[in-house]
Amino acid sequence: MTVMQCLLASGEPAEGALAVQQGGVVLELGDPVRQEGELRLLTLADEEGRRTYERGLRFVALLAMRRLMPGRRVRIEYSVGGGVFLCTPGHELTAADCEAIREEMERITEDDLAFDKREWSLDDAIAYFEEEGMPDKVELLNRRPVPFFNMYECGGMWEYFYGAMPPSTGYVSVFGVEHMPGRGIALLMPGADDPLHPAAYIDRPKHLRVFDQSAAWCAILGVKNAPDLDRLIEQRQLRSFIRVNEALHAKAIDEIADAIAQRGRRIILIAGPSSSGKTTTTGRLAVALRVLGYQPTLISLDDYYRNREELPVEPDGTIDLEGIHTIDVPLFREHMLRLLAGETVEIPRYSFATGRRMETGVPTSLAPGQPVLIEGIHGLNPQLSEGVPEELIHRVFVSALTCINLDDHNRIRTTDVRLLRRIVRDNQFRSTPPEETLAMWPSVRKGEETWIFPYQENADSMFNTALHYELPVLKKYAYGMLRAIPPESPHYLTARRLVKMLNYFTEAPDEVMDEVPPLSLLREFVGGCTIDKE
Repeated sequence: MTVMQCLLASGEPAEGALAVQQGGVVLELGDPVRQEGELRLLTLADEEGRRTYERGLRFVALLAMRRLMPGRRVRIEYSVGGGVFLCTPGHELTAADCEAIREEMERITEDDLAFDKREWSLDDAIAYFEEEGMPDKVELLNRRPVPFFNMYECGGMWEYFYGAMPPSTGYVSVFGVEHMPGRGIALLMPGADDPLHPAAYIDRPKHLRVFDQSAAWCAILGVKNAPDLDRLIEQRQLRSFIRVNEALHAKAIDEIADAIAQRGRRIILIAGPSSSGKTTTTGRLAVALRVLGYQPTLISLDDYYRNREELPVEPDGTIDLEGIHTIDVPLFREHMLRLLAGETVEIPRYSFATGRRMETGVPTSLAPGQPVLIEGIHGLNPQLSEGVPEELIHRVFVSALTCINLDDHNRIRTTDVRLLRRIVRDNQFRSTPPEETLAMWPSVRKGEETWIFPYQENADSMFNTALHYELPVLKKYAYGMLRAIPPESPHYLTARRLVKMLNYFTEAPDEVMDEVPPLSLLREFVGGCTIDKE
């Protein structure tokens, strides 16, 4: 009996179901049910449900472009406002192309074509993609650790993605196609709050410029996909690669320091999502400003947390620790204005162990022209700096925007890399087991979407902390921990997804780890960072 037959037999409504989860495994609706156990529906309301939908939508887009532009290379990369970015390297997609792709995708979804799953041998798949002229897939599959895997056929085209697929194209009929002049298109998913309509495209030009910078770095470094990086390791060129990658980071930080100095900014607000590397970025920016003759003071916004007992309790009995209401905003504003006026203030010190401020703070003052660097997740929220002279504020948004793919059609999500960073850091420095970090991650992500990402375009400067060599390094620390998570764990599914991604990366050799400098962003997560040491 298939999953769909089980759902129909149960009499339970299965509206919106894209797949089901049984224990730590995702089953497609057409898969046979081979053992007893609860089948939990996966819809657009679930992370894995949205990933399933996106895989189906990517297939539909690729099929439409194969029909309209046969032989043209298509690359699917990073997330953009409301969807994912798609381009055709070497060819600019016009507004007319965009409209033709949308219309062809509509025809494909209206025809409700099946995604037919078949098990292929690795050799057969490699031969197929060689004939199709897709060397990126050939090279990736040559590194695949298993001899068989699932391929999907739809409309005469064969493809593979890393995870469950919906049954047919009719299941992904809600989408949008937004033309991005000079770049490509945004393939828009259903709206999070209104899944019957595509999400509205959110134009974030500053965010996109950071991706442009990262694309330029990829070109300099000669790395686009996972096999490119594996080849460097095999050819014993990782040391040189690390040096150039770190030099690009240093150059970007120096440029931010130059902008701050040229504009005479005094209040430097540094914000970003979890595991983006805010702390090390702040420390390195302080060093870059010292090179220019400044003596910056560093403040953590965390020290302005309100006492835990002062925070409101949510209806479910929990306390929201992510919102800006957790910060004593009036006190922060007062302190900034007084510091700018040359006064001495007592910066509070917050203890996470007790959930309260300590009895005594740190007396702090600023000399004329001296900048203060303030790091915290709410740094770009306008509420935080209301009333502080805008001409003295410089806002920096820090994020880890991964630009390396597995292959042209299978991207690596930035959020997955940040999760790996956090798993490694929490285990290294907080003795937190990976399952505990995985349990917290959905709440962290929800807070980011509410309190961080909506304000990123307020930034005067953006810094991408992603390092093109970091996945082979993170694999050294995370791979064994993730593989040890048992199938009965509620976090096995996420752990297994991360393991499958890491399978395509060669672990960084021990002998090159001394090449990762002590001020590297990566040291914040794997250890050996000296930014806070004298």
